[in-house]
Amino acid sequence: MPFSDIEIKPGGLLDRDAAAEEFYQAGLACAAGLESDIDLIAAHKWFNLAAAKGHEDAKLQRQEMADMLSTDEVKVALSAARDWLKLAH
Repeated sequence: MPFSDIEIKPGGLLDRDAAAEEFYQAGLACAAGLESDIDLIAAHKWFNLAAAKGHEDAKLQRQEMADMLSTDEVKVALSAARDWLKLAH
């Protein structure tokens, strides 16, 4: 899974802005297929995480991904984001 190695510090990610940008870049890579095949569900997950950290461009990208995915695929992406957050804390 691309970007599964994003570093987690004790107590969570230390720098909110850096985390948001790292999540955003992961979303871009997944959407473009830079590290593996194009994965719009994973892209939505990363954009969702970046948006939750306040990244404005990620909010737009997340919506673009949602527009290309089925309702069930969006549910999978949202669940994956929640699961990632559980592991991070």
